[in-house]
Amino acid sequence: MATDAVQVRAFLDDDSETFSYVLYHETERQAVVIDPVLDFDYKSGRTHTNGAKRLVDFVKAENLSVAWVLETHAHADHLSAAPFVKEQVGGKIGIGEHIKDVQQIFKDVFNLEKEFLPNGHQFDHLFTDGETFQVGSMHFEVMHTPGHTPADLCYIVNGNKVFVGDTLFMPDVGTARCDFPGGSATTLYRSIKKILALPEATEIYICHDYPPEGREHEYKTTVAAQRRHSKHVHDGVSESEFVRMREERDATLEMPRLILPSIQVNIRAGNMPPADADGKVYLKLPINQL
Repeated sequence: MATDAVQVRAFLDDDSETFSYVLYHETERQAVVIDPVLDFDYKSGRTHTNGAKRLVDFVKAENLSVAWVLETHAHADHLSAAPFVKEQVGGKIGIGEHIKDVQQIFKDVFNLEKEFLPNGHQFDHLFTDGETFQVGSMHFEVMHTPGHTPADLCYIVNGNKVFVGDTLFMPDVGTARCDFPGGSATTLYRSIKKILALPEATEIYICHDYPPEGREHEYKTTVAAQRRHSKHVHDGVSESEFVRMREERDATLEMPRLILPSIQVNIRAGNMPPADADGKVYLKLPINQL
């Protein structure tokens, strides 16, 4: 199969600066959706599907058959639109098996209902490190890359594209924070080194871009560019140097604006908590927990 038969369409959510993707084979019309975003207005508590509808409309316009809705991890800066995408165009919702660790951590943080079981059953499939699967002639390999959270995954496609979630940003932005519960700068460094051991021509598709002044948002880089130019993990940066930098930087960062609603929803595969006795759905606001 010619590599140029596999196409990547990126969709930017301006509010959270998140890139979602539709990855598809242009002749077979097989596709996956990666990290779709549900619009959430924090002030009113209202959700909207305008952003995710752009992905759905593209899938329908291109007559694509969606096999998977893939999550790289349980995001802390936006709510997942995976259930909406699945309802509209199909596909199984998949995430890494270590989501169970994240669920247990945040079940305690939010004191969730006893019926919430941290066993990952809310998702259609839990991927293991090294697992492979096919979508038509597109070959996927799963790489467990913890550090930002315990459950982060990369999806390597046909050996020349890798969707890295929040592990790496563009070279002039750096790397993901590691100060969420279960995070580890040491672990992130080792995970990134696994990614950067891929062939230098491998295309890296990031989940977020926070461009410095004078640059537009970008979503694609390469292993070679990261190894030469990443401000945090270019070749020659030692583990101890990275950990010191990352932990010092993380100590200065505020919590993401949407972390409290996002985590409660995303550990449920993008579904809301069960309705209360009055038939309404509520999210919790834990005090002095994060």
